[in-house]
Amino acid sequence: EVQLVESGGGLVQAGGSLRLSCVAPGFTFNDYAIGWFRQAPGKEREGVSCISSRDGSTYYADSVKGRSTISSDNAKNTVYLQMNSLKPEDTAVYYCARSAYGCYIRATPFGSWGQGTQVTVSS
Repeated sequence: EVQLVESGGGLVQAGGSLRLSCVAPGFTFNDYAIGWFRQAPGKEREGVSCISSRDGSTYYADSVKGRSTISSDNAKNTVYLQMNSLKPEDTAVYYCARSAYGCYIRATPFGSWGQGTQVTVSS
């Protein structure tokens, strides 16, 4: 199964910003949708954002809407998630994932996943 690679996580104070990156070595994003998910310890994995590389449609969870922007650079096979005004409740491992069927808020349509990048937001 193709693996994606996330980066850009780290420790940031509340109110700060991070830009997460997702790279897919060896294949193009042009024909896929890329979603960002997150999972905090003891909690269910939840959808955060998604972009369809085919038509550029974007989606955001209510919890991050207005604070986050997802974008893609298809030439670089890279998807970014810019997160601003970070809150402690944003603390989680963030994963990117690939879907051949477009964007979905649930994880099951996404067949390829990255290893995750840790985002920690201090109070």
